[in-house]
Amino acid sequence: MLPSLVISGATLADGRRVDILIAGETIAAIVPAGQGPADCDRIDATDRLAAPSFVEGHIHLDKTLLGLPFIPHIPGDTVALRIEAEKQLRRTVALPVEERGGRLIEQIAAFGTGSLRSHVDIDTEVGLKGLHALLRLKERYWDLVDIQIVAFPQSGIRIDPGVADLLDAAIREGADLVGGLDPAGIDQDVTGHLDAVFAVAEKHGVGVDIHLHDSGPLGAFELRQIAARTLALGLEGKVAVSHAFALGQIDDFEFFRTAEALANARVAIMTNGPGPVAMPPVKRLREAGVTVFAGSDNIRDAWSPYGDGDLLRRAQIIGYRQEFLADPDLVHAFAMVTEIPAAVLGVTHYGLGPGRRADIVLLDAGSVPEAVAGAPRGRTVIKRGRLVALEGVLTPRD
Repeated sequence: MLPSLVISGATLADGRRVDILIAGETIAAIVPAGQGPADCDRIDATDRLAAPSFVEGHIHLDKTLLGLPFIPHIPGDTVALRIEAEKQLRRTVALPVEERGGRLIEQIAAFGTGSLRSHVDIDTEVGLKGLHALLRLKERYWDLVDIQIVAFPQSGIRIDPGVADLLDAAIREGADLVGGLDPAGIDQDVTGHLDAVFAVAEKHGVGVDIHLHDSGPLGAFELRQIAARTLALGLEGKVAVSHAFALGQIDDFEFFRTAEALANARVAIMTNGPGPVAMPPVKRLREAGVTVFAGSDNIRDAWSPYGDGDLLRRAQIIGYRQEFLADPDLVHAFAMVTEIPAAVLGVTHYGLGPGRRADIVLLDAGSVPEAVAGAPRGRTVIKRGRLVALEGVLTPRD
């Protein structure tokens, strides 16, 4: 198949200057700069870094308030209180999930995100409405992002009878993974909560992604319980825990036995580089063999007025909080929003190479460390071989 598009003069992460030849949705070849054919469409990438599109490991498309007038943050001292405040706000929001979530998808696509994992609230009040909205968004925006959906029991499972059945129904109706939330802190029943979550995963053969805010030794205990269930069901590499603040709050003995359990079960950890709370120590976990990837989490919603979905800035935030200063550390921060979440999410044909899908972002930087340190805007984005954003602005869609 002859090339339909050439990205000319781009710089790769290893410093090589190349032309990237794209045929249809696929990278056909990567050749030295100046050797690409001249008789097809071209994008001049001179002095620009070419990277595979960003992969969003954790977002809530159904929660964002984008498109509404600014709504002041509603404080809450505990996770349970914040959940209740969010439910009160949810009842008053007139703009549908599809419009708010669509705005967020368009925003992050222009930043260079090509794949994402979104959690969606499942409870006895909202039912599966949010899931159905996200499934419609998945179909509507197939050309901008690939969407993976987690059925998320935001209000608990044991304390909200009927949610376990809804989680089962959510997987049958199109959700890709089953979620969970603070087995002790919300449901006050670690065994019962995890029984329900992993029963759905086992029944349908799907992965798991659990929100875990529970702190200290209790949170570490829950992490080991999750790892044990992962091994028991043969779900290695298909389970993630989001946040896991406890990993940054425990002593060395607790840390190393918990990290060993996570590594043995190949349970991945997601962090968004949260504000004034503990976060998982990325380097120590990596040295222990634990995969840590990144996500935006909340973006202009009831949980936080902050966030814009720019994963390059997210990598910068994580690097800043973890004191990533040397070039290899900055490269790892970049990997936390590219190749690492791509592996966790199972994104196929990912990366820059012949035969890989042409999901590419061009950055005004000479190297990966410079990109993380500066988080340049004005990006050019190619998705499935088609130009979808030029200098940070989405191009018209067919």
